[in-house]
Amino acid sequence: MGQQTWTAVDAYFDGLLVEEDEALTAATADIEAAELPAHQVAPNQGKLLHLLARIRGARTILEIGTLGGYSTIWLARALPEGGQLVTLEVDEQCADVAGANIARAGLEHVVDIRRGRAIDLLPELTDVAPFDVVFIDADKPSNPQYLEWALKLTRPGSVIIGDNVVRDGAVVDSTSSDPRVQGVRRFTELIAEHPQLTATALQTVGSKGYDGLIMALVTE
Repeated sequence: MGQQTWTAVDAYFDGLLVEEDEALTAATADIEAAELPAHQVAPNQGKLLHLLARIRGARTILEIGTLGGYSTIWLARALPEGGQLVTLEVDEQCADVAGANIARAGLEHVVDIRRGRAIDLLPELTDVAPFDVVFIDADKPSNPQYLEWALKLTRPGSVIIGDNVVRDGAVVDSTSSDPRVQGVRRFTELIAEHPQLTATALQTVGSKGYDGLIMALVTE
């Protein structure tokens, strides 16, 4: 079994369980048309983020790394009336594409796109914190710093999700020279060591290949 099987299985479950409407399919098309990196979550992963936010009863969400706004739409749709999502994006083209996609989905009143380096923008978010859900899906070498800020901007009961943590299995290689691998490893170690976090990690295979995510609960 390999990529062809994983993609077929995703298509089977997506066809039965994942409701991608025109706004979501158009967002994917716009990401491709703009030749942005194809790093957005798969449809079933977007639905998972949506469900996790709803299960948490989130009213405020922080997303670090917007890309073209695909995951942003899934997360924003989980919010109740009056909820807010803040998303951080350093790339101007990505932010432009995301803004158009979010507006098409009718979510511009819910989503606040902030442009710039996330590490510079995070200290400015204390006025809208605490966040009930934080989704970290940006440059992996900075994951340890993003975790530090996520802890400052959340409260007991908040959920922190880190994407792309398996790196095709390279996460187990302690000698890797890839700064993305080392960023994920340190991120994971910091979560494991933190007395206020309880967490797990899941490996995933599917249309996006072999990867995985970490979910952590702020306990106190």
